[in-house]
Amino acid sequence: MNRSILVVYRPAAGRYAAQFRSVVEAAAGLGVSTVVLLPTGWQAPEADGLAQYHADLDDPAAVRAAVDGIVAEHRVERVFPLFEGDVLPAARARRDHGIPGLTPDQALNFRDKNVMHRRAEELGVRVARSCRPDTIGAVTEFAAEVGYPIVVKPYAGWACGRTYRVDGPEALERVWDEMGDDRHEYRVEEFIRGTEYHVDSLFKDGEPVFAQLSRYTYSILEYRDEPGGTVSRKHGLSPAEQRILDLNTVVLRGFGLGTGVVHAEFFLLDDGDVVFGEAGARAGGGSIVPAIEAGRGINLAGEWCRLELDPAHRTEARLGPEIGTEYLASDRYGRITAITGPDELKTLEKVLDADVWKGVGDVLAPPTASNDVLGWYVCEGTDFEDVRARFKTVRDAFRVETVPARTAPGGTTGPAAAAAADGQARSCG
Repeated sequence: MNRSILVVYRPAAGRYAAQFRSVVEAAAGLGVSTVVLLPTGWQAPEADGLAQYHADLDDPAAVRAAVDGIVAEHRVERVFPLFEGDVLPAARARRDHGIPGLTPDQALNFRDKNVMHRRAEELGVRVARSCRPDTIGAVTEFAAEVGYPIVVKPYAGWACGRTYRVDGPEALERVWDEMGDDRHEYRVEEFIRGTEYHVDSLFKDGEPVFAQLSRYTYSILEYRDEPGGTVSRKHGLSPAEQRILDLNTVVLRGFGLGTGVVHAEFFLLDDGDVVFGEAGARAGGGSIVPAIEAGRGINLAGEWCRLELDPAHRTEARLGPEIGTEYLASDRYGRITAITGPDELKTLEKVLDADVWKGVGDVLAPPTASNDVLGWYVCEGTDFEDVRARFKTVRDAFRVETVPARTAPGGTTGPAAAAAADGQARSCG
């Protein structure tokens, strides 16, 4: 059998298509073929010509059975999950078949926030105070100790889905009702007030070979309300920012990362202290990968593949100017009748790349997660403030027009409706 890799790929999340293509291209360049495991019933044009298999990716037993069949027919050397929710099943598949890479024990450090924070504390890294929502009384006592607001989130969630900022007892009652008898799936944390950063890293044999520090221009938990994005920090780092990079290495080594890619988040407090947020053993979502590619000259997903497959490969990244990226969204809901396209955005000064996932005829509804958006763009600038100023220029140029979904020609009732209007985009990360 020829050398192969297995990519667990969900084409419904359009933001992963470019990552998928980069991994396939990197493997092919090394003479390694790609096998794709897709969700049941899904087809992916970008996977045409590749060996394709299907399974219910949300059913661990179904994934295990599918991988058993794949390994029986292909010589799989590595497994690449692109989506957060597939990290642990991929690790179990590696264990089942003796495939090198992140083990289930290590993967839990990156997936289970209860495990993640406990392990970070053992490494001497500060984390948010937390409690289990065993009873509403336990949460009320915790809120009295740390003060409102508090954060209620799934211990194995992603992209702020089912994540709540709770500002007082009445809000807690509402969230408690929403959790219902699934409260065992949640954890409660104190709300950390600080500047949010993320570090996107590549490791090889337990050592960092690339790390890009970036700063958010907004609070991720307020993605419904705040325009914002993320800007690279390459030049003139403060001692506190350098400490974030140092702690990132401490955390990833301590979590057992050998060779792989990680997106991690930290908070910088006003007093200069650093609080670890969370880390995912996958490339950053949305436009983080294209932003790093535009600014540093490497594709995180493709580079991860090369590091795994080629012992002699060395990551070489350029420095370049500061790079910023934002998601594109609109506060106009309903059926789209007109929308600014990526080619128009790329004509704007200093805009390096853009993609728009929605088009005429699609229905826009209020976002339910921080990555529930229309697309993204990447631009460059001289420093953090210059990039942030360019964000406004692009936002002002991005237009969306909608009509109420229930009355659109030939349309069906949608989840939201809005009067026909220009919709100035807001952006969220």
